Amino acid sequence: MASTLEKFIHSLDPRALPRVLQIQSGIYFQGSIYEMFGNECCLSTGEVIKIIGFRINKLIASICENNEDSRFSAKVELPLNFPGLYKVVADKTPYVSIEEITRKVSIGPTRFGHPCFYSPEDIKLANLTIKHGEQITFNSVEKVNGTMAVNCGVVRNNQSHSFTLPLSQEGKFYECEDDQIYTLKEIAEWKIPKCRNRIVKLSNTLHTWDASNPLPENFDGCLILTPVYEVQAVMKFRKDIVHILSDLDVEVKDITDSYDISSFLQPLSLEDVFERTSKEFPMVAEIMEGPSGSQKPYNLLHIGKEIIIYKKYQATRVLASEIRSDSPKRHFLIPMSYKGKFKRRPREFPTAYDLEIARSEKEQLHVVATKAFDSPHKELFSVSVGDQFLVQQCQTSEVLYEGRKKVIDVLACEQILSDTYKKVLLPMYMEGGFVEVIHDKKQYQLSEICKQFRLPFNVKVSVRDLSVEEDVVAAVPGLQFEEEITDSYLLISSTSSPVESWEIPVYRLNMSVHLLSRDVQTVVPPATKTMVEEISEEQYYMVRRYENQTLHPPPRPPKKPT
Repeated sequence: MASTLEKFIHSLDPRALPRVLQIQSGIYFQGSIYEMFGNECCLSTGEVIKIIGFRINKLIASICENNEDSRFSAKVELPLNFPGLYKVVADKTPYVSIEEITRKVSIGPTRFGHPCFYSPEDIKLANLTIKHGEQITFNSVEKVNGTMAVNCGVVRNNQSHSFTLPLSQEGKFYECEDDQIYTLKEIAEWKIPKCRNRIVKLSNTLHTWDASNPLPENFDGCLILTPVYEVQAVMKFRKDIVHILSDLDVEVKDITDSYDISSFLQPLSLEDVFERTSKEFPMVAEIMEGPSGSQKPYNLLHIGKEIIIYKKYQATRVLASEIRSDSPKRHFLIPMSYKGKFKRRPREFPTAYDLEIARSEKEQLHVVATKAFDSPHKELFSVSVGDQFLVQQCQTSEVLYEGRKKVIDVLACEQILSDTYKKVLLPMYMEGGFVEVIHDKKQYQLSEICKQFRLPFNVKVSVRDLSVEEDVVAAVPGLQFEEEITDSYLLISSTSSPVESWEIPVYRLNMSVHLLSRDVQTVVPPATKTMVEEISEEQYYMVRRYENQTLHPPPRPPKKPT
């Protein structure tokens, strides 16, 4: 049965991709050139396309001046980066089964992907009864004892209770009120259910109103958000991926079950290529969609380019951030093969506890106090701005507190005076401020720093990497090496002139290829070029989140006695 492209995409479950559609009718009845994102395609009646993906491109917002029950007065188009913070209004229409929730609501590993629902009736399980009105958090969907189910949780008396609900569970499930605030992009990615609109209320704007703002001045009402999707599709006789907006006035029919889907080119993302077995490498591929960027090798990876993919592997990078007090900071991933050199820069420590963490057996930590501290105990030292210390070790000490002796953790230091040293004790809970004094003038390779010092570590580039045309970190006044990470890469080169090979990141490069059935002439890759990769703020937090999942958090500093 034919439907509009918009209706089809709004109801399409991403898990059902890819789908083959036939154009039925519309304003492109006789065939017409349609251009979007620089791609031209002819959508004529009878044309067959394969949908391989879709994502929200923009939002159409219906403006409600007072509340969600009032009539909307106008519609405006909002980009996903439109500023402001928004509260999600709970949907008053219930879901009729757990299966419907999993099909229409985003459930995932991030904090955005844990929606909450309640049932107006008790739900009796084998070991637990979920009371009516009790908030149920949906955490993940997985197979349990051969049956698809949702891992859920409820909190009672500050204790969490976990259980599963099968997808076959029926009943009325209402969305809970959400007291969090979100950006428009976060709402688009996580908080708009399939086949439903989403009502949001503006919490606060990030900028002052001006005439270019599509919302009314001093707007305090609600917005009914309807998503417009960007659809990624493959056409029968093209070697690139076309992008179509879902609100295009075209009718389509799903003919997947009766069509030979293998007759289309099979686009593969870099993640798809990485999931191939190691025995399948090396392979030859043609780029269907290339990344943006003027830096090598991204400027060489254009549509139609043929490349050799030699192998997949994990490689180590150092995550580094620009040292500056204001934001935004720049972030970099630096390969271990970086040929520049670094000099140390002073570190800053907000507490005495941070001095203990940074203390090393290899060299004595020398610091200057930047903030005064008046000790409440006569046994411990009061710090003045400008005092200099050599950090010794952590120990315990008895102090008199309200007439009673108490043992607390302290940091033993030597205060540097004009012609002598004085032994002093600083309370570990002390909130002060210290800056490191650097005596080491040596220049270090990146690998030397990672072996000899504990990260985080502050540096600046003293000798740029002369093996690359542009060393992007050389001009940064100061860098903090935060941690070593392990990431996934593919090693590639051009088929036409394989004089050098490049490492490309699998999870941060928006690129699609299709494999060519051709043997690789050169099995051994040419000399490998690695590069410093500058990453966005969003990519930075993604890298840190995935890396820190396997790390235990550091112990909390001791509290001041109360």
